[in-house]
Amino acid sequence: MGQTLKVALAQLDLIVGDVSGNKERILECAARARDELGAQLVVFPELSICGYPPEDLLLHAGLRKDVEAAVEDIRQAASGIALLVGFPEWSEGRLYNSAAVFFEGEQLCCYRKRCLPNYAVFDEQRYFTPGSEPVVFEMGGLTIGLTICEDIWQQEPLADLRDAGAELAIAINGSPFEIDSQVNRESKARKRAEETGLPLIYTNMVGGQDELVFDGGSFAMHGDGELVFRGESFVEGLYALTIERSNDGIEFGTETVVRDLDSTEARVYEALVTGTRDYVRKHGFPGVIIGLSGGIDSALVLAVACDALGKERVRTVQMPFHYTSEMSREDSASQASLLGVRHDLIPIAPIYDATVAQLEEVFEGREEDVTEENIQSRCRGLILMSISNKTGWMLLTTGNKSEMAVGYATLYGDMAGGFAPIKDCSKSLVYRLARYRNTLGEAIPERVITREPSAELRPDQKDTDSLPDYDVLDPILEAFIEDDLSVNEIEAQGFERGTVIRVLEMVKRNEYKRRQAPPGIRISGRAFGRDWRYPITSWYRFPG
Repeated sequence: MGQTLKVALAQLDLIVGDVSGNKERILECAARARDELGAQLVVFPELSICGYPPEDLLLHAGLRKDVEAAVEDIRQAASGIALLVGFPEWSEGRLYNSAAVFFEGEQLCCYRKRCLPNYAVFDEQRYFTPGSEPVVFEMGGLTIGLTICEDIWQQEPLADLRDAGAELAIAINGSPFEIDSQVNRESKARKRAEETGLPLIYTNMVGGQDELVFDGGSFAMHGDGELVFRGESFVEGLYALTIERSNDGIEFGTETVVRDLDSTEARVYEALVTGTRDYVRKHGFPGVIIGLSGGIDSALVLAVACDALGKERVRTVQMPFHYTSEMSREDSASQASLLGVRHDLIPIAPIYDATVAQLEEVFEGREEDVTEENIQSRCRGLILMSISNKTGWMLLTTGNKSEMAVGYATLYGDMAGGFAPIKDCSKSLVYRLARYRNTLGEAIPERVITREPSAELRPDQKDTDSLPDYDVLDPILEAFIEDDLSVNEIEAQGFERGTVIRVLEMVKRNEYKRRQAPPGIRISGRAFGRDWRYPITSWYRFPG
């Protein structure tokens, strides 16, 4: 007679630093998995007790005290079901990224993560000591091996589990979203399964944490690499899997389902909604404010905010000046009405005129230039931040990655705010996302999508007055920022050398602006934030 084990995958949105709250959620989910699903083992994500990533909170003695107390509470409370939980483990002067199995008041085993990522947004070698040994335990007549996230990206940990007698591998994860992340995870897991013959269960977290968004997508696959289960993306879930051992080996029960992956635009849009919702929710803001210009960027941010928070928690402000077109006025009012949000109209001319008058003596003898354009933007920033201060509602900035890259934004003006939802979306992607959002129901007026982009800070201004066309600019930026290609390599892709150098010099020159920008949602392989560390002061020159 074969052995059967029912495992529950707890795909949860746990909050960094909320050790007590996370502990209660873990215990509540374990009770549900036991009582409603009949599970014998429930699996939680990486560092689930403290939340992920805890960063320098790990250096704080108070966090250690809270975590160790929570681990003890979970050990004592584990009854009728085993709990596989991730947590930071302090031991003999060292800190480990660990996972332990608790059952009937006992700790059955403890595994220490062996492969510590130290690239992109990951900085685990700053905090953790790597483990060195495979760990297996017995449950339901099966021998199960433990891994944590990066371990399955390398060959050795799963090979060692197989050699230690494991029949099934479980990986707990804190794997953030980026375009194609789910495909890459499953591809890497498939390779490990095919190398070792080990079936694999992969549990991931969901939710937004500062710049990062975790998209879930927990899955399971047979030892031959066949995907047999994929959970939902961007939502919490508690999924039951039945594992059976027969004469033919380890197999998953027939109740599993492989959910389809959505389009790239759908996944990115959900990441923006999730990241915005959680940033606002976890910081306790009652709502958000958006400066609505009539352009595509603020229109997309408004749609994201409404989908994330509901129209009652979103308000918009349009701040026209002499150069604001009637089209912009109409389209802003139209979108606000379409989405049912409060829309205020506050002209900036009185503030602008007073500011310029005050500066007249200081500016004497100097021609008008970009300074006066920036004053317009800063007048708008002043209005928006004043409303934010008075109401307690957070200001969302609306700049995209293309603008942030080349500095096409005003410090203390349109860069003012608390969170930047589309900061990592190129202008080209912004258009695609706007088109996608309208397939779900009209949210962005068609004319906003089709009109030529303009900052409207001087007569008849167009973005292309200062920048290459976006279909040229965006591929150059992607090649440099995300792929680290040289001038020669980018030129070889078919771009004019002078244009490439001009764009790259703009990126370098505007690092000081990006350092002062609000955080925003990371959706690419390299965003301006945790994984972009270019110097502000640099005499490097791109070769001409």
